[in-house]
Amino acid sequence: MITNNLLILFYFYEVKIHEKYISRCIQLAKNGLGTTFPNPMVGSVIVHGDKIIGEGYTSPYGGSHAEVNAINSVKDKALLSKATLYVTLEPCSHYGKTPPCADLIVRHQIPNVVIGLLDPHEKVAGKGIEKLKAAGCNVTVGVLEKECTEHHKRFLTSHTKKRPYVILKWAETADGFIAPAQDKRSDNPEPYWISNPYSQQLVHQWRSQEQAILVGTNTVLVDNPKLNVRHWKGRNPIRIVLDRDLKIDNKHHVLDGSVKTIIITAQCPKIPHQGILYEAIDFENNLATQICTILHKHEIISVIIEGGAKTLQSFIDSDLWDEARIFKGKSQFGEGLESPMIQGVLQSETQIESDILTLLKHD
Repeated sequence: MITNNLLILFYFYEVKIHEKYISRCIQLAKNGLGTTFPNPMVGSVIVHGDKIIGEGYTSPYGGSHAEVNAINSVKDKALLSKATLYVTLEPCSHYGKTPPCADLIVRHQIPNVVIGLLDPHEKVAGKGIEKLKAAGCNVTVGVLEKECTEHHKRFLTSHTKKRPYVILKWAETADGFIAPAQDKRSDNPEPYWISNPYSQQLVHQWRSQEQAILVGTNTVLVDNPKLNVRHWKGRNPIRIVLDRDLKIDNKHHVLDGSVKTIIITAQCPKIPHQGILYEAIDFENNLATQICTILHKHEIISVIIEGGAKTLQSFIDSDLWDEARIFKGKSQFGEGLESPMIQGVLQSETQIESDILTLLKHD
């Protein structure tokens, strides 16, 4: 009985230790948010004698993976043969931009590897674990699996659903409009702000975290947005613009060539704008599905859709969304363009000065 109790205590102690270090891996991995696409943002720590001797997270795309950075950070490499490596996602087993991480782990004879989540990528999908076990590594899988799944939601959605992780975002007035009536707008195309400057800055932070941003034709014609990151530090997302009949001309910022831009249209132009990519689809059938297929083809694993109402509603009606981020301002229009209709699981409501930010997840 005493022996069994000790074994149970040891088991729970080991589980808690593993969770402690995988939690640290997730924390580290977030440093790669917005820079690793289309790769996942992975975190890794190396532990010897209950002490972290190395840490790393995924470098910007084309650079080293988290495990490589963690191993390289260890000063005394002799300790690796008696250490445990923790990582949020299964080490890769194939050659891509960099050599397989599993090979490096084996080469350094790291005896214990603890993994948060299996990698669904068709070139990995358990092969990394097989390679480690074949080399004699003791492999533990599934520690903080729920938390790792949430962390890797963009990458997982791309590889399991064959589409990007879709975030819907809009701002609406207290009486439920996302834009005023046309006669209340300026003659010059420019944004009509509903949310306050703090909310606007938060949106720019979000843009820096996602791989792409998408808007419809009317949003460009009426607001002439730049769709870049100006009020936050970070990379600009790829611009995806719906322009069925090629109404958008050189006067609009989205064609200025400053950011990678993909125009989705009914028919590609004979003379395309320099530096702009074009993709043709059938606008009469399954619009949201076709858009997701194109984005997946371009290895875009996350997109934030900022308008307009018709574009947002098409994704909602097609059941092709994962999160919705909705700002409600204090102003009222009385009339105008009504906000999209959506139902989801409430995650939070946050007051941002005069605005209320509601976060929904798809149920």
